[in-house]
Amino acid sequence: MCRWLAYISPDEECLLEDVLITPEHGIAKQVHDHYLPKLFSHAPGEQTSKLEITLRNRLNNVDGFGLVWYTPVRSSFINSVEGIRPATYKNAQPPNNDANFHSICAGTSTTAAFAHIRAATGASVAAINNHPFVFGRHTIMHNGLISHFTDIHRPLLALLEKSAYENIHGTTDSEHLAALYMTNLTRSAGGGSQSWERQYTPQEMLRALVEAFRAIIRLQQETLGAENVQACSMNVCCTDGEQLIAVRLRNHAVENPPSLYYSTTAGVTLNRKYPDNASGAKNPNATLKPEDHGKHVIVASEPTTYKIGEWKVIEKNHGVVVDKDGNCTEETIEMPKDLLAQAATGRHF
Repeated sequence: MCRWLAYISPDEECLLEDVLITPEHGIAKQVHDHYLPKLFSHAPGEQTSKLEITLRNRLNNVDGFGLVWYTPVRSSFINSVEGIRPATYKNAQPPNNDANFHSICAGTSTTAAFAHIRAATGASVAAINNHPFVFGRHTIMHNGLISHFTDIHRPLLALLEKSAYENIHGTTDSEHLAALYMTNLTRSAGGGSQSWERQYTPQEMLRALVEAFRAIIRLQQETLGAENVQACSMNVCCTDGEQLIAVRLRNHAVENPPSLYYSTTAGVTLNRKYPDNASGAKNPNATLKPEDHGKHVIVASEPTTYKIGEWKVIEKNHGVVVDKDGNCTEETIEMPKDLLAQAATGRHF
């Protein structure tokens, strides 16, 4: 299963190198290594066996890498563009030995970044299939699986707004999910690519994403019969560069989605200006105090610091919402019983 990390702050830039590469368990290391504290659930009836955790948090994520960071450069040159916009780098190879990736990270700071390493679930290994996916100012990435995707692919296309459909460049279930999310999100604004340049409230973003998940499940049920539908996992993060939503969803009565954590303090540890670092050692070259660091939120498949107290697990069928001021709130996502999978999962994701 894939791994991803998102960073967002209203005013505190991070150096991509500090967040993605330098940590002993940065996302560049998660190609082959895992760190999953606090993941066992103690809720009655929930399955979090070692086998299940391993199944949906696979060890090898070697099928490519993608990076998006937000920058104000375009608004400096184009009058019609206001605020920050996403820049993208993708490679079909893992990031560990990618000199271009290392160079970008060493020279780039940003208040919003998405990074994703891929474990392909059926679609071909190609840079075009790598997350994150960009629609105007909006960026989306996914860890999980839409079950029965080949069965519902054609009817799913009918649910997509024309511009969202035309923005699909690859063949993954995730990019089609992103297009459905954008279709839902922009419906009130009339759709079309021009609607991708405006902002929506975090509540509108969350509602559009949950609606997309439910629409996919209903499409599976209509196509295959409810008794034949296996569960889907959707660990999804969406941002416009200033606001962010992230969810950890699985439509199963007892099975859990892949891991997902968030932190509102780890940015201090992941910034060389401050007196700590991700391994726990002190930074003798610090120039600022921890209390000087601005508001921020990091959402990640796995913690990237070994300070366990910095991280909280996002529980199954929950999410986090971050507003423009950096305020982070947890949200419960209702999963109606009629959408729960009835078919046995087997050994798929």
